[in-house]
Amino acid sequence: MGGLAEERVRLAVQGLVERDTGLLDGVLQHDEPINELHIEIDNRCFKLLALHQPVATDLRAIVAAVKINTDLERVGDLAVNIAEAAKRYLVHPPVKQLIDIPRMGDIAQSMLRDSLDSFVRRDIGLAHQVLNEDDELDGLKTQIFRELLTFMLQAPATVEPALDLILVSRHLERIGDHATNIAEDVIFMVSALDVRHHAPTHPQA
Repeated sequence: MGGLAEERVRLAVQGLVERDTGLLDGVLQHDEPINELHIEIDNRCFKLLALHQPVATDLRAIVAAVKINTDLERVGDLAVNIAEAAKRYLVHPPVKQLIDIPRMGDIAQSMLRDSLDSFVRRDIGLAHQVLNEDDELDGLKTQIFRELLTFMLQAPATVEPALDLILVSRHLERIGDHATNIAEDVIFMVSALDVRHHAPTHPQA
């Protein structure tokens, strides 16, 4: 599930950057496996809860798996949204060489990959690293919005493609948010520490 979500995001960003509609069409046409896995994993987790009534660490692990499963399904949806916006954007001439969209894509993909690795390895340190990257992603989204707003005011003919790039930046920022959710769930799963509203900047001793 995690690998599929990562691949969809990678292809959507790559399709935009390389102006490759074939890659974008692939993202749009192959969303169903993620949706099917989402249902299958949820059913397995609920069956484990019902049959074994786990407690403590085991319970936290299953609850984390359910929540992470939902985050990954939404990441898949966001990859589709990026592909749709990218296809609309590619109808027009390029706008400012995509500004910092590729950088946002790299960070969002790195956060997603690291959050999933932290889950597999139960690595709190790596999970905290993901939390610390979120501010940079948010800052880039704000910067991109301001730059494109200025660009649209100066060149009204670019409004449509610029708005699509703003949407892409928003979707990438949301992917980062889901990676952050996963990292927070990993920290809770391993340490029973809830950092959702006051995420520390370093692992707790």
